[in-house]
Formats: sequence, structure tokens, C-alpha cells
Amino acid sequence: MNSRTRRARRMAGAATAVVALTAGLTACGGDSLEDDKGSDGGGKGKVVVGSARFTEQKVLAELYAGVLRDAGYDASVKTVQNREVYEPELKKGTIDVAPEYAATLTEFLNLKKNGSDAKPVASSDLDATYGELTKLAAPRGLKALPAGEAVDQNAFAVTEDYAKEHKLKTLSDLGKSGERVRIAAGDECETRPFCAPGLKKKYGIDVAGIDPKGVGTTQSKQAVKNGTDQLVLTTTTDATLKNFGLVILEDDKKLQNADNILPVVNAKEAGDKKVAAALAKVTKALTTDDLIELNRKVDEEREKEADVAKEYLESKGLIKK
Repeated sequence: MNSRTRRARRMAGAATAVVALTAGLTACGGDSLEDDKGSDGGGKGKVVVGSARFTEQKVLAELYAGVLRDAGYDASVKTVQNREVYEPELKKGTIDVAPEYAATLTEFLNLKKNGSDAKPVASSDLDATYGELTKLAAPRGLKALPAGEAVDQNAFAVTEDYAKEHKLKTLSDLGKSGERVRIAAGDECETRPFCAPGLKKKYGIDVAGIDPKGVGTTQSKQAVKNGTDQLVLTTTTDATLKNFGLVILEDDKKLQNADNILPVVNAKEAGDKKVAAALAKVTKALTTDDLIELNRKVDEEREKEADVAKEYLESKGLIKK
């Protein structure tokens, strides 16, 4: 994301901002699917799909909302700052569903449960990571649904000129170069293990600081292009890097883990089998290449996330036209 960390990867706001966002979420969500169910559990209710504030998450949230509406649910999308905000709301049920990245969420919950010094439990093995995730999610009232083929991992990019000047192809090369870099990212990059701390520990990269312009945003990429920053946190599904003259440095020591995309639901409010069946349509159909193209349409062609999602779902026969 992806950390994606995919992502998103994902900024932790100041306390006052979190309070304000939380209040907004409470006003918009929280309707239990149980409210409209009959004894057979077959009724349809309201579903709030949460999304972090970056393109890919917004697209995924619209994909989820689209298949849920097609299945008869009253689905809406609520965009908030990042995981640090929406995960507590998902736990409480004011958000019912959220698109997530397997390894990143696993470590997020691991650190919440076991503290900042917790031994990592996510890995590049998807099955093992998913197993750990389900164990960590259950006590928080969450249910991680199966992951699909589509994967998005955190990635770090520099300008082509910077890479040539310092002979960089990998993150190891950057560490060996001794160059001091400022990272354009979300401000949580300062503490996330798959961002600045991981770059320092695993690669020996000299991180001067974080420029909080967001994960893979136009502002972040522009800051690296114009030399304000040297490294940008983006994702492996970023379709606009070439437009900024940027290239990804290979994660040759495997800092990033199995960040396959999966839906996470509030087990009580959105644990209905029909919700899972609707979301599984997206999980089974979506590929990494699909996700790159969806991101490109939003970031490059400036299409709306909802329109891009609807077109994709219809083209794959996942919803009725």
C-alpha cells in the first residue's frame, strides 16, 4: 500500500482532526444490517464502505459499493483521512466495510495488540499472513474476507535523473550511496515499519525527514520531480510515474510483504453471507493490471472514481447495466 501499504498506503491526523472526522463518521454510518433482516437473514440494509483518502482506496470503495447496491443493499462510501481513523470506526460499526491490504493491516493490528516492539507476523507468504490477520481481527470484532490476485505494495521512486546520477536501481543502491533523502509521503511514514523505519533498518537509507504531502499524490510526485524531496512513497500500481519522470527503486531485500487486496467487515454489522458473496465478486475478478488501469483513468484521465468503478463492474458482468 501497502503499508499500500499498500498503501497507503495514510496519514495520522492531529487529535482534534481525528475527533472531528470521527464525529462526521458517526453521523453517516452505524446502521446495522440486522435492522432490516428477517429471521432468515435475507433482508437488505444500509452499508457504509470506508475509504482512505487516496485514489486506489476510493476506487476500491466504489467497486465494493457497486456490487453491494446490485445485491440490494443501500451502500454509500465515506472517505476519511486514513486507516488510523477508519479502523476504530470499522470496529465500532459506524463503517461496515473497508478495502484493505493483507500484510499492512496485519501489522497494523499486530502493533495495536502487542505494542510498538511487537515481532512482525506478516510476510511475503499470503496464506500465512491471512491466517495471522484473521486471528488478530476477530477479537476486535472484525472479519477479513479472502484475498484475491490483485496486489498493491508500497514502492519508493526517484527521478530518472537522480537514479542515473547516483547509479540507483534498487533501494540497497540508495542505502549504499549515502545520499540523505527527504521522503514525500503521509506523515505516518515516520513511524510505520514499512516506510521510514524500515528503509533505515533494512537498507541503511539516511532519511532526513518526511514531507507530508500524501501517498502517491500529485503533490508528492511533483515535489520529487522539482527536487524539493528526493524520494516519494507511492505504490506498485501507480500508473502516472512516467508523467513525472519517476522510476521505482526495486525492493530487493523484500521490505514489503504480501499486500493482496481483501475486504474487511464489521463481523456483527456486516457479517451477512450475502455481503461476503457480493464482495467476493470484486475479489475474484480484480487483477493488479486492472487496478493500475483503474488508477490511471482517475489520476491521468481525471475520471471520477464512481464512474470508473461502475464501468469496470459492468464490463466484467459483475453488476446489471
